[in-house]
Amino acid sequence: MLRNLLAILADGNFHSGEELGAQLGVTRAAVWKQLKKLESLNIPLSSVKGKGYRLSDAIELLDQSVILEKIEGRLDCLEVLLNTESTNSYLLEKSSDHMGKRYAVLAEKQESGRGRRGRTWVSPFGKNIYLSMLWSFSGGIGSLEGLSLVIAIAVERALAELGVNDAKLKWPNDVYLDHKKLAGILLEVSGEYSGHCQVVIGIGLNIKLSAHDAESIDQPWAQLSEYLGGVDRNTIAATMINHLIKAIEQFDKQGFESFKGYWTERDAFFNKEVDLILPHLTRSGIAKGVNGKGELLLQTEKGLESINAGELSLRLKNAPID
Repeated sequence: MLRNLLAILADGNFHSGEELGAQLGVTRAAVWKQLKKLESLNIPLSSVKGKGYRLSDAIELLDQSVILEKIEGRLDCLEVLLNTESTNSYLLEKSSDHMGKRYAVLAEKQESGRGRRGRTWVSPFGKNIYLSMLWSFSGGIGSLEGLSLVIAIAVERALAELGVNDAKLKWPNDVYLDHKKLAGILLEVSGEYSGHCQVVIGIGLNIKLSAHDAESIDQPWAQLSEYLGGVDRNTIAATMINHLIKAIEQFDKQGFESFKGYWTERDAFFNKEVDLILPHLTRSGIAKGVNGKGELLLQTEKGLESINAGELSLRLKNAPID
């Protein structure tokens, strides 16, 4: 019922309790209980005597059927949740029961969205894209080198299809616009090193954030609404899923080597002086792209070094730590 109530209120107009009850087929008391639930989702609601109730901002809800109509490749299951702790955690709990399945989950809100290095991903209701996809690989964990970079490429390609042509890639798996973070990626793996394994691929894409929403973000950030107008969230979600499917299928057959040149062309830090922030030390050098395994190539005084992703952060030299 809560989703149906939100669908009515999504236009941002006033709706009386009587009208809402009639459309939902319930009593006004039942409507009131549902309206109270909106508070737990931190969805701003206004009420005016004689007019009724309205959302402070009109929203566009994600619609499973609309998204599925736009999916071009094989997708075995798609769920759209109103609220969850984390789309990645949700799929990790289900992964053992869906071996071999391509399973995607979207949420309107995450209570505890996660990014790399244990950071929080700000996830207000109905404003951005929070997407996770479960994918199985027969080659084991050892065959996944470069996958995180491929996912970033898939997001960048989706943005290009939507009309955003200036996105850049930041190693190991971020998407930037105007030197600000637009999308982040978190991969979580279970299974065997050389046998069957499953990967939960999590993506957070900023579409529209208020100043209040962004108060806890401690690095430069971008939002799609500043660069792209008139494209709805359902189209954005479907386009991202389509490019994920295509990119992962190519990766599964050809590995990262087939993506290396594409990454280099869009590498935000290529040939620039950078600092590599490790847990207990900082290393400096010139970023020289990536190798066929997706490792960072860093030119230092010792020569050209290959860096694996891990508990580290890459930034332009002397820039604030992100």
